[in-house]
Amino acid sequence: MSFQENFTWGVASAAFQIEGASNIDGRGPSIWDDFCNTPGKVFEGHTGEIACDSYHRYQEDVDLIAQLGAQGYRFSISWSRLFPDGVGEPNEAGFAYYDRLIDALQAAGIEPWITLYHWDLPSALYKQGGWLNPESPEWFAKYTEAVVKRFSDRVQNWFTLNEPAIFLGLGMNEGTHAPGDQLPRKDVLLATHHALLAHGRSVQVIREHAKTPPTIGFAPVGCLNTPATDSAEDIEAARRATFGIDPDGWTYNYSWYCDPVLLGEYPEVGLKLFGDDVPKWTDADMELMHQPLDLFGVNIYSAGVVRADEQGDPVPVANPRGFPTTMFRWTINPSSLYWGPKFLQERYNLPVVITENGLASMDWIHQDGKVHDYNRIDFLSRYLSELRRASNDGVDVRGYFQWSILDNFEWAEGYALRFGLIYLDYTNMRRIPKESYFWYSKVIESNGSIIPRDVATVL
Repeated sequence: MSFQENFTWGVASAAFQIEGASNIDGRGPSIWDDFCNTPGKVFEGHTGEIACDSYHRYQEDVDLIAQLGAQGYRFSISWSRLFPDGVGEPNEAGFAYYDRLIDALQAAGIEPWITLYHWDLPSALYKQGGWLNPESPEWFAKYTEAVVKRFSDRVQNWFTLNEPAIFLGLGMNEGTHAPGDQLPRKDVLLATHHALLAHGRSVQVIREHAKTPPTIGFAPVGCLNTPATDSAEDIEAARRATFGIDPDGWTYNYSWYCDPVLLGEYPEVGLKLFGDDVPKWTDADMELMHQPLDLFGVNIYSAGVVRADEQGDPVPVANPRGFPTTMFRWTINPSSLYWGPKFLQERYNLPVVITENGLASMDWIHQDGKVHDYNRIDFLSRYLSELRRASNDGVDVRGYFQWSILDNFEWAEGYALRFGLIYLDYTNMRRIPKESYFWYSKVIESNGSIIPRDVATVL
C-alpha cells in the first residue's frame, strides 16, 4: 500500500544551518552568531558564517531538490536578514534573496513551505529581553506581516515556530543552545508564554494578509514514548508518558507547548508541577494562543519505550547494551513514526505532517568517489514503513520532510554530524548526492508504495 494520493514528499533545512553569508548584504547578527562567537559553546569553534553557502548556491540546491523528485521544500526565513534590528527598517537585499529562492523553487515545480522561526532571534531583540519581553509577540507579528505580504502570492504553506521546547529549553534553561542562558524556571515559563502568544499573533496575521489561501501549522517536539508491547495496558502507559511532564526534564514535553495552542488550556499536570512559577494569564491570552490551525507539524527522530506496571503507570524500559543509536546517540526506534503521529492526532485532532525525520550518521567519500550511506537507507526504510503503517491504520498523514537535504551546521555540534541526503565537502562546497538520495528518489516516485530494504534492488 502507498500513502494518500496528495501526499507531499519533501526535504527540509533551516536558514542559519545552510545559508552562510552572515555578514553581507545587510544581514544583522542573530543570537546564534553570538553563540558561535562565544568560546567553548560550539564544537571546535565552528560558526555559521559560511555554512553550506546556500545564499550563493541556492540554484544548485534547488536543482538537486528537483532532481530528487521532491514536491516540497521546507526552509526557514532568517529574521535578521530581513530586519537587521529585528524591527524597524527592512533590508531589501534580504527580501530579494528569498524572492530568488521562491521563484527558483516554483520554476522547478517545488512547493515552498516556510518556517518563520527556526531559532535565530535577532541579536538586537535579545538585547531588549528577547522572549522575556512582553512586546515579543508584537515583534513577531510585525515580522510575520512583512514576510506574508511579500511572499504569500507564491507561498501557501506556513509554520510559525519550530521546536519551542528546544529554543526555550536548551537556549534559556540549560544554556547549551543560543542564547546560552540558564534562567530560573519562572523566567523560562514566562518566555514560553510570550512565544506561544507570538505563535497566535502570527497565525492571525497570516490569515489576515495572505494573498493565497494559507495552510498553517507549527512544528513542536516533545518526549515521545512507544509501548513495549501491543497490549492495551502498555499502549495507554506510552500515551500517558508521551503527554506527561518529567519534573527533571520539564522543558522537553509536548503538552505544555501544544495544549494551549491546540486545546486552549495549559495542561493540569504542568500547572500542578510548576505551581507559582506559572505566569499569570488571561482568557484573552488563551484565546490568542488557540488559533485555528490546518496542520500539526511533527519532528520525530527517536522515542523512549515504556511498559505498564501493576497500577498501569508507565515504567521506562532500558535498552540493552550495544543497542543501535545514531551519531547523536539517539536510540533508533522506527515505531516512533507509528505511535507518534497516532498519539498526537488522537489528542489534537489535526492532520499530521512529518516536518523532520532523519539520521545523524558517519559519512565520508569512499574511494570510488561516492558516499555509501547504507545505514541511512536502512534507518529510513524502517521508519517510513512504520509511517506507512500509521497511514494505513487511519492516521491522517499529509506529508514527510526528510531532514535534511544537505549536511549542514548542526547547532552546538557544528559540522561534526551529517544529516544530509547530500554530502557537503566543506573545503570547497562540493555537493555529492549520497546513495540515500537516489534511494529516497525511488520512494518518492512510488509514493511510498515501494520502501525497499534491499539497497541493491534500487541502486
